[in-house]
Amino acid sequence: MSDLSERQKQLLKVIIELYVKTGDPVSSDLIEKNSSIGVSPATLRNEMVRLTDSGFLKQPHTSAGRVPTALGFRLYIAELMKEKEVSVVDEVNLRQQVLDVRTEFNKMLQVATKALARKCGTLAISLHDDDVFYSGAASILDLPEFFDIDVTRFVLSLFDECSLLHQILDQAKGVDPLHIIFGEETGYEYLIPTSFAFLNFETKFGNQGIIGVIGPNRLNFPLVIPYLRYVGRVLTEGSSI
Repeated sequence: MSDLSERQKQLLKVIIELYVKTGDPVSSDLIEKNSSIGVSPATLRNEMVRLTDSGFLKQPHTSAGRVPTALGFRLYIAELMKEKEVSVVDEVNLRQQVLDVRTEFNKMLQVATKALARKCGTLAISLHDDDVFYSGAASILDLPEFFDIDVTRFVLSLFDECSLLHQILDQAKGVDPLHIIFGEETGYEYLIPTSFAFLNFETKFGNQGIIGVIGPNRLNFPLVIPYLRYVGRVLTEGSSI
């Protein structure tokens, strides 16, 4: 996916994980204090410049630090991050909640959406035909990316504009049912600080749906992705019983 050296990849990983944790641009000083990457400050700064020139990082005009771009995040997700395991307790609890309402597909979606929002700590959504369910809207209000009322208003308005939501999600490419779209890729200014992680699924009885999360572009992908895949499997399996 890239021609980066192993050192550059390790540096990108450190920068992304610091950015996810703090939400602030990452400086070379912060990297030195919080990692054992083992290079001189001058080398560190030079490598950050190379990562920026290659499109994996960008420099906000008001800061000396760097933040990851969509390209940087995609490399991190594809090659560098370590997914968290879904705990057995969470597997059992989530499966039981969904199976308890397995005779009603829309109810299953609602239960799964609520569970996903609670576990991922962000806004979760699901769609079935023109029905949109969501949970966790209040949780995004604590995130700096959503302090901008125009960003929050635009995101929340997607629940009333089903065609616009579908238009955004339809930008996803690839055969994998799990997709990630970064706001900077959508063409909508107010979505730039955000990202979407969602999964298309189809049951054995032909019911099709989408379930996913919307959050900042620094979503906790090592947690979100495995939980999203698990929720998708439970929905598919549970609705065929």
